[in-house]
Amino acid sequence: MTNSTPKQTTVVSTTAGIATGSTIIEDAVVAKIAGIAARDVEGVYALGGGAARMVGAIRDALNTSDLAQGIRVEVGETQVAVDVTIVAEYPVSLQKVADGVRTAIHQAMVELVNLEVTEVNVTINDVHIPSGDDDEVEVVESDSRVL
Repeated sequence: MTNSTPKQTTVVSTTAGIATGSTIIEDAVVAKIAGIAARDVEGVYALGGGAARMVGAIRDALNTSDLAQGIRVEVGETQVAVDVTIVAEYPVSLQKVADGVRTAIHQAMVELVNLEVTEVNVTINDVHIPSGDDDEVEVVESDSRVL
């Protein structure tokens, strides 16, 4: 078994009059910031695919939410690329939600992480249809054509 260290980005600060040094930003932090930005967009119900959301529901029940769920980042010296998978609320314009997610993540990467964004790819893998009570599971019995 190999011992791997988390990927990280080093930002060198050279502001005059202030002590110089380097700032190291772990890739997981960049992913978490992107996840927080995406969750704040109106029309986003959840992040991640089906299995990730199931694990996320368990983590939420234990109060250990994964804010980077559904986010994949590639971080270079000065640039970042982000892939995000979302579940959209129904009935929102899917293109508007995707554009909102792109804008929010781009803004967060530039303002908070100080990295140039090369691309933000948004995958919408499901649409959430709100019901009267989302906590209850509705069981529908029907006549099946197969036994």
